[in-house]
Amino acid sequence: MSSLYIVLSPAYLQTLSPSLQTLIQLFVNRLDSVESVLPYEYDVFDFCKDDNERRPSENLGQVLFGERIETSPYKENNDIKWASRWDYILVSMPHTNIQWFSIMNSLVIVLFLSGMVAMIMLRTLHKDIARYNQVDQEDAQEESGWKQVHGDVFRPPRKGMLLSVFLGQGTQIFIMTFITLFLACLGFLSPANRGALMTCSVVLWVLLGTPAGYVSSRLYKTFGGEKWKTNVLLTALLCPGIVFADFFLMNLILWVEGSSAAIPFGTLVAILALWFGISVPLTFVGAYFGFKKPAIEQPVRTNQIPRQIPEQSFFTKPVPGIVMGGILPFGCIFIQLFFILNSIWSHQMYYMFGFLFLVFIILLITCSEATILLCYFHLCAEDYHWWWRSFLTSGFTAVYLFVYAVHYFFSKLQIVGAASTILYFGYTSIMVLIFFLFTGTIGFFACFWFVNKIYSVVKVD
Repeated sequence: MSSLYIVLSPAYLQTLSPSLQTLIQLFVNRLDSVESVLPYEYDVFDFCKDDNERRPSENLGQVLFGERIETSPYKENNDIKWASRWDYILVSMPHTNIQWFSIMNSLVIVLFLSGMVAMIMLRTLHKDIARYNQVDQEDAQEESGWKQVHGDVFRPPRKGMLLSVFLGQGTQIFIMTFITLFLACLGFLSPANRGALMTCSVVLWVLLGTPAGYVSSRLYKTFGGEKWKTNVLLTALLCPGIVFADFFLMNLILWVEGSSAAIPFGTLVAILALWFGISVPLTFVGAYFGFKKPAIEQPVRTNQIPRQIPEQSFFTKPVPGIVMGGILPFGCIFIQLFFILNSIWSHQMYYMFGFLFLVFIILLITCSEATILLCYFHLCAEDYHWWWRSFLTSGFTAVYLFVYAVHYFFSKLQIVGAASTILYFGYTSIMVLIFFLFTGTIGFFACFWFVNKIYSVVKVD
């Protein structure tokens, strides 16, 4: 067995000054005594013991000048790049197969929805448009379906102010998420630096106030709204204010508990400065250009008197359609969501940004197609209240996310204490709100494009 020792080569000693060599020689002479033999041996632990090694303990003074230097068992591999040095560990992770299963599961859902939407667009809609555009007006008057609500389909929704504010914030979150994940895929955000992702997201959110103000004001003007000052203030302050209030409350609990995870007061002031100093002015700039633009022109005119909506079946009523609309998008992300929650609450490293970006794209497609599908069914049932429904249909995915987070809390975590429980659900509420705005915005703009497209190709007297 060998003692723990330090090797200092003679060649290195020759490079030192004479005075420093003298000091080292005095130190070595002291170590050369009997008392200097180190009693600590590196193989006292079972996992370090080498049964074949039977060497006497060595004196530190004897090896200091390199009297016994052995070749290292580790060899340098110059074929491996520095950026890929941990790939052999990542490849051996068991999560990779699960990720591919998740991707395949999501792709099956996307193919199913794409087939349904393609069938509607290419067959059903094509036949509907050909029939509605026929010359025989007597037959056209007997028709029922989505053409019959052409005079009401673009009637401004109730609470148009709130809807436009949500859509402006959702656009800001969508662009922020896309750029952040894209940079992470390219390797600009290291998984080892857990704060890099959040820092990038916050900076991008602050700089993307202009798209939020533009989208919110343009849609609010399309809805016929005139309170543009209220619209701009709500766009700049409502959703960010809710998130900041929740975050401040959670941080207050951490301060009271004396946790090292609490954010310093100066950092909170800096976040407020970024919000009011950069984000809010940029939102006003975007709103200015949005209100300067003309309202979005609709393909058909809106009637003065609203059309009466016929009695709806159970599946075409608002609540069942909204509840069903969030199931398929959530089915695409729930496996990825498990790993994200593990990285947040179980202190595991999250490094699969490529998979996450792919799931992000699949989520966009799934939300769009599911919302378009349900919107078409409701229009065929002559229910023209699609504005809020398109937003809530895909936005309901966030409710399933919250339910899954509750299940994860009780089944995977061992959190005790009221403070820790409040922290978990407080931060989860922030994530759910952001996800609600994000998915709802995707569904709304997909439906907005779809409705404009189908009503622009029919002949209306």
